[in-house]
Amino acid sequence: MTARTLEELEQIRKECKSMVMKRAAASGGAVLVPIPGADVLADVGILMQLLPAINEKFGLSEQQLDGLDAETKSMVYGFITSAGSKLIGRLITREAIVKILQKMGIRIATKQVSKFVPLLGQGLAAAIGFTAMRTIGNRHVDDCYEVAKRLLEQQTAADTARNWTVPQQPLEPVGVNHLPNQNLDAAIPLLPASHKD
Repeated sequence: MTARTLEELEQIRKECKSMVMKRAAASGGAVLVPIPGADVLADVGILMQLLPAINEKFGLSEQQLDGLDAETKSMVYGFITSAGSKLIGRLITREAIVKILQKMGIRIATKQVSKFVPLLGQGLAAAIGFTAMRTIGNRHVDDCYEVAKRLLEQQTAADTARNWTVPQQPLEPVGVNHLPNQNLDAAIPLLPASHKD
């Protein structure tokens, strides 16, 4: 994992969100290509580069996870499963990208149709493309952040437990001789007096 503190992890998150915004703008610009479907192909290409780059930044690429010990790898895949992501720690394929785009199907279909509406259509299509790409990218960033944060918290807790020691202080005998007034009655816990009737 690349981040060692929550501050470093937050910085990685900001960098990835910035990367998403740039790629989303490129997706919105791809609408201007007058060939039907060219923008969807551009989106696939953008996501094929963006998602692995985000994984890599968070230390969650397939290659990075392969380098972990079995226990840590199992923990990370558990975090990935609980996050519900099918894109973290795996090879990003065109098929996986197409499935994501199919989930965004209504937006993509609207983008395709709106491109052919005079004047406002291309602007609307660009806005839809930008929004869809930003949504997919930011969702992936947030999923990676949560997985990396949970791993960092686990590692921090394990390091703390591993480095924790019981303070070594000499124990002094405690008894009547160490009471301030050396009163034997003070050393015995006071019990309620029993009343004999």
